[in-house]
Amino acid sequence: MYTIIVGGGKIGRFLASILLSGGHQVKVIETNLEIVQKLEVEFKPGCCLYGSGTDPNVLESAGIRRADVLAAVTGADETNLVAASLARFEFGVPRVIARVNNPKNAWLFTPEMGVDVSVNQADLIGHLIAEEMSLGDMMTLVKLRKGEVALVEEKISPRALAAGKMVRDLPLPGNCTLAAVIRKDAVLAVRGETVLQPGDEILAVVASNQQAALAALLGPPNDANLPPPPPSNRKRK
Repeated sequence: MYTIIVGGGKIGRFLASILLSGGHQVKVIETNLEIVQKLEVEFKPGCCLYGSGTDPNVLESAGIRRADVLAAVTGADETNLVAASLARFEFGVPRVIARVNNPKNAWLFTPEMGVDVSVNQADLIGHLIAEEMSLGDMMTLVKLRKGEVALVEEKISPRALAAGKMVRDLPLPGNCTLAAVIRKDAVLAVRGETVLQPGDEILAVVASNQQAALAALLGPPNDANLPPPPPSNRKRK
């Protein structure tokens, strides 16, 4: 796979290192000559091109007509959007990814503007923090389908509704599949007769909007939703 990365900053550099280590071809376009020289030393000669990703001639020089992916990851939203639009509409790059720096600009990064996938850092971090706060011990391992589906991990609480029950008897959310059970050092296939035990680690694929329902089934009950204890009959002295 041949990928053009517009922007050689921290994100572009990290992305390039991952792709190169995976055996892919990469060309980084960067407007800072000093950064270009450093990346040429760190990676290999010819992996970087000095110039602007918004210049069609520079994109041509980078070999954009044979690129499989263009990732625009500079710190300037306008640069990323222009580079993405050129890649899609001028050169027909099959896959275009763009970084969103200012959340207020996220509405611009759409397929109509040439962007297949927009990476909004502030939005991702904000939702991740909110999600971790609301889902307790459930851990999101990876997001799929642009965040609509997630692979999650949850440990069965001794007080969980699922503890001691067979999988076929569980009221699982509609868009949810239990993928595996990790019990001590063993990985168990999930079958209808599998009995979930406290301490089991469950791997599940679930729609993101149903993660809370799954967490409520596998994790400890929310004591905040329990009825208050009866008033004490003891009299104060």
